Amino acid sequence: MNRLRAICVALIGIVLLFPASAVSSGPDDCALRGVLPQPGFAAGWTLKEPTNLYVRDTLFEHIDGEAELFMPYGFDLLATATYVSASDPDVWLVADVYRMGSPLDAFGIYSNYRRGREELIDFGAEGFILPSQLMFYQDRYFVRLQVTGANSLPRSEFLACGRAIGQRLPNQKGRPRELEIVRVPDLVPGSERYFAKSLLGYAFFRRGLLAEALADGKRIRIFVVLEANGEAAGETLARYESHLAAEGRSFRRQDGGTPDSLAATDPLYGDAHIRRIGRFLVGVLGANQADAERVIEQIGARIAALPTLRGRPGPAGGTP
Repeated sequence: MNRLRAICVALIGIVLLFPASAVSSGPDDCALRGVLPQPGFAAGWTLKEPTNLYVRDTLFEHIDGEAELFMPYGFDLLATATYVSASDPDVWLVADVYRMGSPLDAFGIYSNYRRGREELIDFGAEGFILPSQLMFYQDRYFVRLQVTGANSLPRSEFLACGRAIGQRLPNQKGRPRELEIVRVPDLVPGSERYFAKSLLGYAFFRRGLLAEALADGKRIRIFVVLEANGEAAGETLARYESHLAAEGRSFRRQDGGTPDSLAATDPLYGDAHIRRIGRFLVGVLGANQADAERVIEQIGARIAALPTLRGRPGPAGGTP
């Protein structure tokens, strides 16, 4: 145990001395502590106690009631630190760095908290700031800063802590390649989300993207189910058809009756149009046929323009 502690201390020292290069391939379990600034992140802020690590089996001790939310996204390690204000010892800033299964998983957790109306920050792949908290994701890491003992904290102090952490994490601006699929012209900015399981609440839509777009001034929903290959995508579409039939809902084949495209009355979402494009199921909810087909064609063009996505599955269930 003493030897492991010594190794961890040494690794932390390396990260603090060389923050940009020491984590270029991602911090390991010990070095993840080192992405949290020590002894503080700015003048007047110091660590209240040594940083702590939590794994899957112990995460509930830190965020009881939220821990289960993180598990489908491949969570495996949390490093957390509490900083105390010298001017007011009752005000603390809690900094959490969660290591998720992949960049897409980190985005998925982040998007669960984002509402699309917050003030964005200029570091990390994407992040936002509120009076009492700051969140961002970067590479496979999700970072959450929260103030306790007060209702708010000056922006400058949140930003100083967030930037200090971001400088110690890899891949400071890269976004998951899968998000490019839904970047259609009428996308509602900030509406993209990734679900690591049960997209739209359907277990047979195992994982995928959900976003909003505008059609004639009206908001519609677009979704993309991510499958390993075309055969799996076809099987998932068949399961959706079986679900519609079991619910007594109508559906019809499109494109000359091919099995890869259908229009349906979904029991939860109303008008639904879905097409299999390679290993993806691309769908539009709440739109008329013309608008749905236009958006599906746009997404199909995005997929065709991203050859690394067409035949290679992204991370599933937190697998890097």
